[in-house]
Amino acid sequence: MQAMLLDYLPILVFLVIATLVAAGSIGASYVVTPQAPDTEKESAYECGFEAFDDARSRFQVRFYLVAILFIIFDLEVAFLFPWALGLGGLGAFGFWSMMVFLGILTVGFIYEWKKGALEWE
Repeated sequence: MQAMLLDYLPILVFLVIATLVAAGSIGASYVVTPQAPDTEKESAYECGFEAFDDARSRFQVRFYLVAILFIIFDLEVAFLFPWALGLGGLGAFGFWSMMVFLGILTVGFIYEWKKGALEWE
């Protein structure tokens, strides 16, 4: 039984060191940085407007449209990087297939723009 417990000693040492490093980092942040919050620091900045209602309130549909557009164009960039790296081996078919993909996304973006999905007012 004693030998089996000694096998777990490195894990225990690792957990103790990790806890000390985490506590030391948090403690150092309180020592090094001034703790003087003001109204500007405590204001809401994630969403761009002050919270005025319940968190479960409904958002405008335009918020979701902009979020979907962001995801679409974020994925487009994720597809462009490997395509650009392998373009030399893909040949003309690889080039034109990506041009069709970008064309479809461009048509969708122009459609959303003409419909006014990006206008907030």
